[in-house]
Amino acid sequence: QVQLVESGGGLVQPGGSLRLSCVVAGTNFTRYYAMGWYRQAPGKQREYVADFFSGGSTRYQDSVQGRFTISRDNTKNTVHLQMNNMKPEDTAVYYCYVDRPNSPRSWGQGTQVTVSS
Repeated sequence: QVQLVESGGGLVQPGGSLRLSCVVAGTNFTRYYAMGWYRQAPGKQREYVADFFSGGSTRYQDSVQGRFTISRDNTKNTVHLQMNNMKPEDTAVYYCYVDRPNSPRSWGQGTQVTVSS
């Protein structure tokens, strides 16, 4: 069964940077429809952040466009989210996911990101 483990969260000041990682185990990492990141702040709905699609195209939520970058490392079965110029409204638990053929979406357990001075 596919398992995803996020890491890299923590406390950062506004304007700072964090790099999240998601290690994917139990599948051929190159065989997927999409992978990416969602986030959920307290009292808020879980919201889409960024996607990495089969073929290499990417998509970002408008609020993170130009600040966040999604990438993958096939040799380590890892997807990353580089977050720059962070804002307090980026505070949330961040979850990675993968979509694979003939399978339901798989989710990680989440990593806490807090942006505060």
